[in-house]
Amino acid sequence: MTKFYPLLIFFLPFFAFSQDFKGDPERFPQFSECEAVAFEQEEACFTTTLKKKIRAQFRLPQIVAEDNYEGQVVVLFEVTSDGNFRINYINAAYPELKDEINRIFGTLPQISPATYNGRPIDMQFRMPVNIPVEAEAASEVIVEQEVEVVKAEIVGRQKDFALSREYGEIASLDFDHPRFESEINIPLSHEFYSRFEDEVNMVGTNFHSASKPFLFSEVKKYYSFEEELLGMQKSVNSWFERKLWNEHLFKFQGEDYWFTIDFGLDLQVGKDLDSELDVTYNNTRAAIIQGGLGRNFNFYSVVYENQGRFADYFNRYAESIRPGTEGAAIIPGRGIAKPFMGQAYDYPVAEGYLSFSPAKFINLQFGHGKNFIGDGYRSLLLSDNASPYPFFKLNTSFWKIKYTNTWMSLRDVRPEVTGEDSYRTKFMANHYLSYNVTKRLNIGFFESVMWENDNNRGFDLNYLNPVIFYRAIEFSTGAQAGNAIIGLTGKYKWNNSFLTYGQWLIDEFSSTDVFGGEGSWKNKHGFQVGAKYFNAFNIQDLHLQLEYNQVRPYTYSHNTITLNYGHANQSMAHLWGANFRELVAIARYKTGRYYAHVKAIYGERGFDFLENGAYYGGNIYRTEEDRPFETGVEIGQGNTTQSFFSQAEVGYIVNPVTNLKFFGSFIYRNFDPQVNTLNHFSNSNYWFNIGLRTDIFNWYFDM
Repeated sequence: MTKFYPLLIFFLPFFAFSQDFKGDPERFPQFSECEAVAFEQEEACFTTTLKKKIRAQFRLPQIVAEDNYEGQVVVLFEVTSDGNFRINYINAAYPELKDEINRIFGTLPQISPATYNGRPIDMQFRMPVNIPVEAEAASEVIVEQEVEVVKAEIVGRQKDFALSREYGEIASLDFDHPRFESEINIPLSHEFYSRFEDEVNMVGTNFHSASKPFLFSEVKKYYSFEEELLGMQKSVNSWFERKLWNEHLFKFQGEDYWFTIDFGLDLQVGKDLDSELDVTYNNTRAAIIQGGLGRNFNFYSVVYENQGRFADYFNRYAESIRPGTEGAAIIPGRGIAKPFMGQAYDYPVAEGYLSFSPAKFINLQFGHGKNFIGDGYRSLLLSDNASPYPFFKLNTSFWKIKYTNTWMSLRDVRPEVTGEDSYRTKFMANHYLSYNVTKRLNIGFFESVMWENDNNRGFDLNYLNPVIFYRAIEFSTGAQAGNAIIGLTGKYKWNNSFLTYGQWLIDEFSSTDVFGGEGSWKNKHGFQVGAKYFNAFNIQDLHLQLEYNQVRPYTYSHNTITLNYGHANQSMAHLWGANFRELVAIARYKTGRYYAHVKAIYGERGFDFLENGAYYGGNIYRTEEDRPFETGVEIGQGNTTQSFFSQAEVGYIVNPVTNLKFFGSFIYRNFDPQVNTLNHFSNSNYWFNIGLRTDIFNWYFDM
């Protein structure tokens, strides 16, 4: 049960505590200086002693004084059941203020913990700090306490009578949103991540922002989900209004466990102005179940039932990657679809995972879903634009390092590689090592290998090796037994508002071909450079992003037909495959429950003239043997195509707990190839949509 008790006022120039404590003073922690005081004065002694220690230590950072800063620092801390002070969260405009608060609490001694019925308990406090120190406005420390009630022994009762009451004694505690500090993934939603991206990327943080999805527990120390949720709450009068605007559909929290059940939606209706279809639509219903058992084990599952039809260009692409003749299409990013009412698709999707942290530094996940590596809108290493897949992931975080190992089971669904009515299985394993070199600079090293079930070897245990450098393993299993790529990432934080980032991918490295200057087809690489501007032009929550990507022809493909860097006829990296360059510009803004974003993408791409003709290096599912020449290879070769995509969306967050949004969007797309072919021809689209969507995954329409 959670109760809130104010402490006495701290008469400091910058700290002040309330004087209205109503609870039992024996619950308060106790400094050594207070051991001899009378019982009824223990509370006052605790607050007075803490006041003196903080007052003696606080030093206003020089940069704060020079800027004449006026504001507030909010500190969430607790005295643990073993008597140690522990900071849970600090919200401050200057990292120097955070450092100062951390320094002060680091000097506080171990004390006697708070108790309840003689049992040590954790006691939590919230403390606003007014800056500058001359300000004498009262601040309040609120006690946020989870009380473990120790049940009295039942003396003289028989054991079977006690057990007969066991079911009735299962009680529901007050729901305090345990997801926000759990090992559950933050859903991959660009809009959701933009809410805290500036917080985790402040200069001096030791956060690793490239390996996604993040855990709630990773982000909570930099961003207060509770305060964000509190600020978005609506005043309601009924059960229905609570569930619609503020809460989970069903929630339960016990002593050591919790779970929630929600109903998800993606109901859209729109019009492609250049289509003969009357309307476009999507009709998705989803069941979302998540929860935790103890502090370190969590689970998440979502099952979707979907029907829809989309703009003509999207439908054509979905049908072009269909799995042979048994499926009508593959809906990009979702899954295999069957026909529905003649002109639409029916495509069920299921995702979920188990998350377990056996130690402070380690998190294990096993499930069916997606992953992403990079700081950009795109990733040239591992992206979330393909359909979900089974995976096992090991995250290890310590010192200034985060090390991510991911093993995946993928499918090749083309009829030419399937057999016995089942899809061809292949496997991928990758390592990503992220290192915060300084408080501003992060670098990362990535490697990945793809292999298939040739010689009935199945999942090759050689690739369970969690140590970097797969290339040596690849050679030990056979020169053509796998397809390995490597990559580098980097990020530099110029200040709290501006950072730059990049990626460099190498698919096949031959120094003679790369540096020979002849444009060899073996020079297979790509790179990304980008910049982000948070709270742009001093406008709170206006975020701007500019990104450039390019990938040379034949990158991600392979002479062995199944060893391309793809899954279910979709790329596991950039959704355009290879043989392209593009420029991406994005603006995002949020205020309260309202949000908006604008996106523009200009690209140059190279396609094949005929599906079974010469291979110019864009389609990663073709083999390299069909290439028309050895040298003189350039980006955009083949059927050179200019494409432009723009999207504007505005919306209102109906329920911030489930991220249910009401939105309207407009897409303009222009596609202009050099030569019109059956699959690639000149066309433009104007696509309007309005809908209600539970935003828990990224859906890319910019192919």
